[in-house]
Amino acid sequence: MTEDVFWPCVLDGTLPDRGAPEPPRDALPADLVHLLINRVGLTEGQVAELNKAQAIARLQQFWTEGH
Repeated sequence: MTEDVFWPCVLDGTLPDRGAPEPPRDALPADLVHLLINRVGLTEGQVAELNKAQAIARLQQFWTEGH
């Protein structure tokens, strides 16, 4: 660790880059995926094809229409 990474971490709480990949900005929240698979009955493949807006709409459809 270099000083230019160490001191901002100590003084400001800025965490150093540890090489962990950032999740995609439009990734589905884990709770939403869980509900779509376990409540709605979609497969993992079907969920993977949905964007966030589609996934939310599908869950709302299940809650309002029951299917």
